[in-house]
Amino acid sequence: MQYLPNILFAIALIFGVGFFVLNIRKLSRNIKLGKDVNRTDNKPARLKNMLKIALGQYKMVRRPLSGILHVIVYVGFVIINIEVLEIIVDGLFGTHRVFQGFIGNAFYGFLIGTFEILAALVFITVVIFWTRRNVANIKRFLSAEMKGWPKKDGNLILYFEMVLMTLFIVMNATDVPFQEAGVGNPISQFVAPIFNNFSAESIHLIERTSWWIHILGILVFLNYLYYSKHLHILLAFPNTYFANLNAKGQLNNLDSVTNEVKLMMDPDADPYATPEAGAEEEVPEKFGASEVTDLSWVQLMNAYTCTECGRCTSACPANLTGKKLSPRKIMMDTRDRLEEVGRNIDENKGTFKDDGKQLLNDYITPEELWACTSCNACVEECPVNIDPLSIIMDMRRYLVMEQSAAPQELNAMMSNIENNGAPWQYNQQDRLNWANEE
Repeated sequence: MQYLPNILFAIALIFGVGFFVLNIRKLSRNIKLGKDVNRTDNKPARLKNMLKIALGQYKMVRRPLSGILHVIVYVGFVIINIEVLEIIVDGLFGTHRVFQGFIGNAFYGFLIGTFEILAALVFITVVIFWTRRNVANIKRFLSAEMKGWPKKDGNLILYFEMVLMTLFIVMNATDVPFQEAGVGNPISQFVAPIFNNFSAESIHLIERTSWWIHILGILVFLNYLYYSKHLHILLAFPNTYFANLNAKGQLNNLDSVTNEVKLMMDPDADPYATPEAGAEEEVPEKFGASEVTDLSWVQLMNAYTCTECGRCTSACPANLTGKKLSPRKIMMDTRDRLEEVGRNIDENKGTFKDDGKQLLNDYITPEELWACTSCNACVEECPVNIDPLSIIMDMRRYLVMEQSAAPQELNAMMSNIENNGAPWQYNQQDRLNWANEE
């Protein structure tokens, strides 16, 4: 019975980390359903992007209030969880504050004291975030796509952080030897008097209970990430590293279309030539995207990285003028459909069984796609370099090139280009008549 707590802790740790690994493997599998795209060029620029944007939170602080508050939570939560290393050692080997003996009371007190101050700041900041989400009626949190689960998810993660920070402080406040040392307790020393009238056994029980719930809560939080928008805690780093480095507004060309144009412009090419003996005839690729598997793996990672902060939608001119388009919804719909495809694969033992649905129409409507002005405001505003515009443009390509389903005005323009060599409905011979006008 002496080692029972250690055995239970080891079981909880193995189960928690093991379930997390399984979810990460599922996440990786889903992202790899996307088409391959090479993002290994210009490594120094990519590393700079990651350090500046993901680690340095550069784009977050463009909106100072929410940005600085987010930095407090980000820095505080990451640094505080350094103590998890000590908790793991203590839990596995039955020790208590094992690092205190290794690094000395002074430095250990400095670390824990810093953690306590950060925990208090995180708690206060999270309360402010909760108020902004639920009381302040900020427009970007009131959109249609933020009803139901997205709203609950945002609040749940805030409750998680409040509870974890409270448990950390209570754990320290009820650790009698730690309080008696008087080092590293700038916050918990004011909480400790609450327990003065408790018996020694009760205080010890509260300390141990707080310790257990704290570490179990961290393991639950770790596994909750996969089901939450807070997956960006992990994916922000690869997402910013593999982000598009091309100039804003530079669209990629489809190789299949480029090759077709080259064939048309080559006077020596034979469009009716058959493949040489033994060579396989190349099957034309679908133009654009109508399903998540038509998108690239980077676009799918973008969908999982979305923080649902709504900065993209709040900057979208189409959305601001009352159009149906919301770049945030584009990313949320892509993630939801990708998750649905992933569950389908799991249920059918590794293969996808046609469910009669796709990303286009069942999740994202043409009305949303054609409302986009392709201004790149959403891409510029995203704090983790997500690119909703690339998904919109790929789905537009499908509508135009596969279904001939462009708006009437666009069809007229393309017909004019095809027939007259210009967007306007003038005969080529009349295009310079304006020069003769007095």
